[in-house]
Amino acid sequence: MSEWIFGYGGFDPAKQGLREALCTLGNGYFATRGAAEEAEAGDVHYPGTYLAGCYNRLETIVGDRVVVNEDLVNLPNWLCLSVRLEDGPWFDLSAVEILAYQQELDLKNGMLTRRVRFRDPEGRVSFIRSRRLVHMRRPHLAVLRWTLAAENWSGRVTLRSSLNQPVTVEKTVALFASRDRAIAECGHAARVTVSEAGRFVELLESHARAWHSLWRRCDVELPSRPEEEKILRLHAFHLLQTASPNTVHLDAAVAARGLHGEAYRGHIFWDELFFLFFYIARIPEIARALLLYRYHRLDAARRAAREEGYHGAMYPWQSGSDGSEETQKLHLNPNSGRWLEDHSHRQRHVNIAIVYNVWRYYKTTGDREFLSRHGAEMILEIARFWASLTERNETTGRYEIRGVMGPDEYHDMYPDADGGGLRNNAYTNVMVVWLLERAFEVLALLGEHRRAELAEEIGLSPEEELNWRDITRKMTVPFHGDGVISQFEGYDALEEFDWAGYREKYGNIERLDRILEAEGDSTNRYKASKQADLLMLFYLLRTDELRAIFRQLGYDLDDATIRKTVDYYTARTSHGSTLSRVVHAAVSARSDPHTSWRYFTEALQSDVADIQGGTTPEGVHMGAMGGIDDVLLTHYAGIDTRGETLSLDPSLPEELPALRLAMVYRGRRVALDLTRERVRISLDGEAEAPLEVVVQGTKHVLLPGDAEIALNSASAGTETGKS
Repeated sequence: MSEWIFGYGGFDPAKQGLREALCTLGNGYFATRGAAEEAEAGDVHYPGTYLAGCYNRLETIVGDRVVVNEDLVNLPNWLCLSVRLEDGPWFDLSAVEILAYQQELDLKNGMLTRRVRFRDPEGRVSFIRSRRLVHMRRPHLAVLRWTLAAENWSGRVTLRSSLNQPVTVEKTVALFASRDRAIAECGHAARVTVSEAGRFVELLESHARAWHSLWRRCDVELPSRPEEEKILRLHAFHLLQTASPNTVHLDAAVAARGLHGEAYRGHIFWDELFFLFFYIARIPEIARALLLYRYHRLDAARRAAREEGYHGAMYPWQSGSDGSEETQKLHLNPNSGRWLEDHSHRQRHVNIAIVYNVWRYYKTTGDREFLSRHGAEMILEIARFWASLTERNETTGRYEIRGVMGPDEYHDMYPDADGGGLRNNAYTNVMVVWLLERAFEVLALLGEHRRAELAEEIGLSPEEELNWRDITRKMTVPFHGDGVISQFEGYDALEEFDWAGYREKYGNIERLDRILEAEGDSTNRYKASKQADLLMLFYLLRTDELRAIFRQLGYDLDDATIRKTVDYYTARTSHGSTLSRVVHAAVSARSDPHTSWRYFTEALQSDVADIQGGTTPEGVHMGAMGGIDDVLLTHYAGIDTRGETLSLDPSLPEELPALRLAMVYRGRRVALDLTRERVRISLDGEAEAPLEVVVQGTKHVLLPGDAEIALNSASAGTETGKS
C-alpha cells in the first residue's frame, strides 16, 4: 500500500504551505486544501475551498491606477474544528509540545489522514486523528471524522466548530451553487443532501469505489521505478480532482494551478495543451467538457477580435468566468518591488493550443458530432483570426505576423522599444500554417449540408479560403545566417548572455527576467529564453510533419538544421517555467534518451520538491503534471492518434525498462504492456470488431484479447521529437 501513500512526518511550518497544496482533496466540482482543521490563515497556514468556475471581480488600487481583476473565490472554510481541554486555550500546534505528527495522503482511496500526539503546558498528553474526504461520486459532499484520545488524563473537553456540533466527531458538509442543476434553492438542497448522506464509513466506502474505478482507467505503472511511479500517481490524483466525471456537466475549465490555490488568480491559460491528452486518452468525456468551455466563449472571442480590428475569434491569454481577457495590466517583480506593465496578453498562441486540442480530441475519439457542431466552428473562426492578423510583405512576397509574443515570456518587445510585440515568431508562424491546413481538412470532413450551413452562419467566403491557401505556401520562417531557425525575426541580433557569470552570482537564475529587471536591465536584450519556444514545434508535431510544412513553404529542414537548432536553444534556456523541462524531455526522447530522462525526472519533481522555491504552495502546476504524462504516452510509449489508426512507435529510455498503461481509442479500451523488446496489447471484448494498430510502421489487425509484438529497438535514437 505504500506505493499509494504520500506521507509527511513531523510538523515544519516552513513546508506547511507546500503540504497543504499537495494534500488538496477535490472531486472536479470543488476542492479543499490540506490545511489542519484548527488552522487559520496566516504566515504558516492557508485554508482554501474552491468551486470550479467560481470567480469574483473586484477593483484594486495599484499606485495611482485602478486595476480590475477577476479572481477565483476562496469559499468559507468548512473544516473549522478545534478542541479545548478543561478551561485551557484552544488547540494550537505552536503552543504545545508536538510528540508525533504524521500526515498521509491516500491516493488510492482519495483520503487525507492526520495524526497528532502532543503534550500541553499542563502536562496532559493527547492524541488527535482526523480523516477527511471530498466525495468523488456525490460531488456536493465532503466529510470529516475527528477523534480525540486522552492518554494520561481525564476531564472535560469543549469542541468548537463553525458549521456543526454533536470523543469522535463526524462533520458532513454539502456545497451547492445557484448555477447547479435540478435545485430550487441552495440551502434546501444542502440540508437534504446532508440529511441523506449517511455516516463517515458509508461515505468512505462509496467514495473509495469511485476512486478505484478512476484508477482502473488512469493508472500508469513503472514496474522498476517505484518512486517515479508514486509521483505519477500523485499527478494523476490531482488532475482527476481538478477535472473529474463530475466536471462533465459544469461550465468550467482547468486553471493553471488547479483548484489548489489562488496563484494566477485561478485563471485558465494555454496549459490544457499539455494536460488535455491525459483526459482524452482515458476519460474523453471530461476532455469534451473542457473543450466546450472554450466553445461557450466563442462569442466573447469573436467580440475581442472585432475590438482589435481582426476577423474571426481571438481567445484571451488568461480566461475566467465569461471569456473576457483577464490578463493583468501590471505585475509585481518581488526582486525589485516595482509594478511593471504586463504585455503577456500578446501571447495569441493560446488560439493555436485550442485548435490543437480540438483536433487531437477528434482524431483520438472519432467524435464527428462534436467536430461538426462545436469543433469546426472554433477551428474555422480561429483560422480567420490568424489570416486577418497575417500581412503580406510586398518586398519578399511572403506573409508575416507581427505584434505577438511566443511561449518564451522573456521577450515581449525589441530592445529599447516601447512595446509592439515581436515579428515572425517561428513557433507561431509555423503552427498557423499547420492550423490553416487543419481548417481545410475540417471543411473536407464536414458533409455538404453542414459545410454550407456553417459557411453561411459565419460568413465564410471562397475568397477567404483562397487567402488561407496562399498563406500556407508563403508564410515567413526566419533563420539565422548560420542556418539555425530564429525564435523570432531579429533574435540573432540580440546580445549573448553571461550564463556562467550570473549562475555564479545568483545560483538559481530560472527567473532571469526578475533578476535583470531588478538590476535595471531586461531579458529583451539577450539570447535567453525562459522556456521552450521554437522547440515547441518538435513537441507538438512529428518530424515528418514539420519537414512537409517547411518544404511547402520553400525551406529546407534537414537533420543537421534540426540538431543545430535544438542545441542552440537548449544552451540558451533557463527553464524558468515548469513546462520547459517537459518539452525538452519530449524533444530529446529519441535523439538523446539519457538527457530526456534527466529532464523527465526534473519535471517530475516540479511540485513535490517545489523546485521553483515557493510557487507550489499557491497551487500545483497542472501543465507540468499533465505534460509529464504526455511525454510518457506520446514520446516514450510512442502513441500517435493523429492518423486514421492507432499507431505505436515506442522509445523507452534505458532508465525505464518497462511501462504499463491503458487508454481509450475511439471507444475501445486498449491496455499496453511495454518493454524495450516487445509490446503486449490487450483489447477489450466489449466489441467484436477488430482494431487496426500500426506498430513501428507495420499494420496489425487485432481481435479482442492479448497480442504480443516484438519491437525493433534499433529505431530509437534516430530523430528529435516524435517519429
